[in-house]
Amino acid sequence: MLIQFLGAAGEVTGSKHLITTDSGKTILLDCGMYQGKGMETDAANRELGFDPKDIHYLLLSHAHIDHSGLIPYIYSLGFRGKIFCTPATRDLCELMLQDTAFIQEQDVRWYNKKMHRQHKPTIKPLFDTHHAQQVMKLFRTVDYNTTYRIDNEISFQFINSGHMLGSALIHLSIQEHNEVKRIAYTGDIGRLHSHILSTPHPFPQCDYLICESTYGDRLHDDELVSEEQLLGVVEETCMYKKGKLLIPSFSVGRTQEIVYVLNQLYNDGRLERVPVYVDSPLSANATEIFRRYADTLNEQVRDTLRFDPDPFGFNTLRYITDVQQSKALNRSEQPCIVISSSGMLEAGRIKHHVSNHIDDPTTTILIVGYCTPTSLGARIQDPKLRFVSIFGYDHRIRAQVTKIDGFSGHGDYSEMIQYFTASQDVKAIKKTFIVHGESSAQEAMKDHLYEAGFRNIHIPQKGASVVL
Repeated sequence: MLIQFLGAAGEVTGSKHLITTDSGKTILLDCGMYQGKGMETDAANRELGFDPKDIHYLLLSHAHIDHSGLIPYIYSLGFRGKIFCTPATRDLCELMLQDTAFIQEQDVRWYNKKMHRQHKPTIKPLFDTHHAQQVMKLFRTVDYNTTYRIDNEISFQFINSGHMLGSALIHLSIQEHNEVKRIAYTGDIGRLHSHILSTPHPFPQCDYLICESTYGDRLHDDELVSEEQLLGVVEETCMYKKGKLLIPSFSVGRTQEIVYVLNQLYNDGRLERVPVYVDSPLSANATEIFRRYADTLNEQVRDTLRFDPDPFGFNTLRYITDVQQSKALNRSEQPCIVISSSGMLEAGRIKHHVSNHIDDPTTTILIVGYCTPTSLGARIQDPKLRFVSIFGYDHRIRAQVTKIDGFSGHGDYSEMIQYFTASQDVKAIKKTFIVHGESSAQEAMKDHLYEAGFRNIHIPQKGASVVL
C-alpha cells in the first residue's frame, strides 16, 4: 500500500492524501482547495498530482473548503467515483461548493479584465456552478460510528472529531495479503470544550495516524475567557467608542459559534441592545442546517433549546442576504456588530466592510480564527504595518485590530495530545504523519507527540510517497 501526501504539507490548506492499495484501489482522503493567496493559488490548485479519472473513492472529513473545495474541479476533469461523508457534511457541501464556484467565477472575471488591459493571458475558472451541482450526485452519506464496507478489502468508520458540524475522523481498515492495516486520518480536530460542538469522540486503535497540526505550537484560552473577551470588545467598541465591530468569520462553524455566544449573553441580560448583523447569504443558509442538526450539537446547546427555541437568533440579530442592504451597512454610522465572511479577509463582503472602515479609529477588527501568513487577515495583525492595500488601494490602518484565540475550531497541541492518548495505545502506532500545519507548528507538534510516547513520527513534504 502506498500513501502520497499531495496537499497540506508544510501549510494549513489544500488537504489531499492519496492511498493506493496493492490491488490498485485508489482512496482519496479529502480534496481541499489552496486558500489565502488570492489568484496566486490558481496554479497550485490546478496541479493535483493525480488523474481524477483514476480515483475510485473519496472519503471526506468535513465541508470546509480547504478540505472539500476541489471536488467540483476533479469532477470537471472526469472523476466519477463515490464520495463518502456524514449527512451534515453533505448538506453543507451542497451550499459551500456552490458558493465557492460563484466566487471562482467572480474572481476570474475580475482577474481577466485586469489581464486583458495589460495584454496578458487570461484564465478559466477551476470549475463553475454546473460542476458544483452535478458532483452532488456522487455523494453517499454514512452516519457516525457505523462500519461501512466499500468492498471485500476496504471498510471505514466516521468518528465525530468535534471540529465543525458533521466533521469526522476517518478510521480506515484495509486488508492486504491476509493483514488488516488500520489508518486514522484526523481531518481537523476540534476543542475538548466547545461552545456548540460535541467533544471529539474516541476512535478505534490504529496502526498509522495522519495528524493535523494547525495549533501544534500554541495553547488556547478557555471558552469562558473567550466569552468575557468578546463582551469586553463589544463594550469598548460599540458602547464607549460608538464604533463598529467587524468580525471576519468563516460562514460555516465559526459564525454560528459567535452568534450562539452572543445569544447566550443576550439571554443573560449582559449584551446591550447593540444591533448585530450577520452579513452573508452563505452564513444564513448554513445556520438553517445547524438548526436542522441541533440535536447533534453539545449538551449546552441542547439545554438552551429547552427554553430558547432558536439558539442562533435573538431580537437584535439580523441576517442579511441582499447586497444593497450590505452596502447600506457601510454607509451607516450606527454602532453595531458586523459578522461576515471570509475569515481570512481574502474575499467576500467583510473585505468591503474592512476597506471602508480600516482608517476609522472607532472601528475594531476582531480576528477569531486562524489566518494563513500571506492572507490579509494575518497581515493586518502586524502592529508595525501602517498601510495595507485592499482592492488595489492603499489604506492607512487606524482601526484597532485585535484577536481572540479561544473561538478556534482547532484543538491546540495539549488538547490533541489528550485526545490521542485517551483513544490510543500510542506505542502500538507504527507511524505518525504530521500534516496540515505551518512548518514551525509541525516541528513543535512532533516534539509534543514524542514527549507523549509516540515514535516513528514523520513530517512529509508535498508530493512525498510512503509505503505502509
